Amino acid sequence: MESRERSRQPRVTVHSVAAAAGVSKSTVSRILDERLPRSDSETARRVRKIAAELGYVRDVSAASLRRGNTMTIGVIVPRLTDTVMAMLYEAIVKACARTGRFAIVATTEDNPEADRVAAESLLNRGVDGLILSTARDDDTFPDELNERGVPYVLALRTDHHSLSAVGDDRLGGYLATRHLLDLGHQRIGVIAGPGHASSATGRVEGYKQALAEASISVDPALIVPSTFGIQSGAEAVQTLMALDCRPTAIFAVNDNTAIGALSALNKMGLSVPDDISLIGYNDIPIVSHLSTPLTTLRVPFDQIASHALELLTQTTAPRENRILVSAPTLIPRKSTARFLGASDTQ
Repeated sequence: MESRERSRQPRVTVHSVAAAAGVSKSTVSRILDERLPRSDSETARRVRKIAAELGYVRDVSAASLRRGNTMTIGVIVPRLTDTVMAMLYEAIVKACARTGRFAIVATTEDNPEADRVAAESLLNRGVDGLILSTARDDDTFPDELNERGVPYVLALRTDHHSLSAVGDDRLGGYLATRHLLDLGHQRIGVIAGPGHASSATGRVEGYKQALAEASISVDPALIVPSTFGIQSGAEAVQTLMALDCRPTAIFAVNDNTAIGALSALNKMGLSVPDDISLIGYNDIPIVSHLSTPLTTLRVPFDQIASHALELLTQTTAPRENRILVSAPTLIPRKSTARFLGASDTQ
């Protein structure tokens, strides 16, 4: 009964606190705004004490309306069952929290039309802007958002002209291939990912660059397209291992396909790395705990998320197109080893 009576009491407002403290509403708003540096003046301490005694609770939605925004960011990812996308979203949530913002996620199964539906749904809910990790080289959706004046940023993937926060995928592909070359491998297969994703194509470009520097010709048969899924990695390995001249090492452009490849190789009776070396990309948590811990490239998701939010919320004019790039780090583990001789190719 007491709680019902309390719920009927008028809401304590900034005006109420200002009247009780004998100061202006703007002074109270400034003191109680958690986004601003905390003042320890006598007035500030008194205002906070009175606000607590009155039971004042800051109305975030009303404050957002006064500022003309909701302090909410919409995030669109292909799927959260993909650990990479889950890690990116968690990093965006943390970056938003540091600036008093909130992130809402929508998943679209990497379907361009679903991207449009999800974006409209998020915009109708009043988000201040969008972070998209679904960009495709053949998609005009980012340009449509730009024409409408919708604030957006691309993350992990880029269309090469929109505001983007990405990893240095070309460098990562180069480092992965260079690592295998340094171990003596020359016939290196690639599980290449989908051709519409800049992250995948950039890593393949890095692979080709490393081979070119080593004066090794690119064999198109060693580059097998795939999705980013585990099963696709297993299928790509079967294609590579059916070649007359098998690779001695495989670079999978993401960890999921590397996990699928590792499973398929084990089923073939091949040992990693004794029979064939394998390297992945992203350094998702599980790969260090596999029966053969996976050599991979670590992507700095926290930095990419911070860059995405920085680009989305920048207020300096003009909002020139920029692509902020974060470097990956090679993490050597047990799945790669020195190539000892031609017998390993059979």
